[in-house]
Amino acid sequence: MSLTVSAIMSKKLIKLAPHATLHDAHEITRKQSIRHLPVVDPKTNKLVALVTQKDLITHVIRSIALYGTEELLEREKSTNILEVAQKDFASVSADQPLDEVAPFFLQNKHGCLPVIDPDKGIIGIVTSSDFVKLCVQLLQDIKDKGKCS
Repeated sequence: MSLTVSAIMSKKLIKLAPHATLHDAHEITRKQSIRHLPVVDPKTNKLVALVTQKDLITHVIRSIALYGTEELLEREKSTNILEVAQKDFASVSADQPLDEVAPFFLQNKHGCLPVIDPDKGIIGIVTSSDFVKLCVQLLQDIKDKGKCS
């Protein structure tokens, strides 16, 4: 039996609507301590875009360089999240085996993959941290089995 994405994905998603601003995204990522936010059409639950902490930081640095720190807050409040978010991204399904998905993180250096159901839209997100947590759990299981011998 092979482990699938559904075994480790986060199902409790914090989402942004397409009309959200860069400021909204920053507030959510700071308050919730998360690094990835799906931008989702609230009517269909379809994933429109994906914004990462890296996207946010890149945009802030660019804005500071162009406008200075004194204008940063106003620029964030007036920048639609779709100007910053990635609209071209890979995704996975919940039943995809983890051994097929794991290499993506190494080869592409992305921190997350949205989990999509064709009928329901986005149903979760799997992150590189989810794989690290799984690794820790498996290592602990191996260690515990060694103690019983």
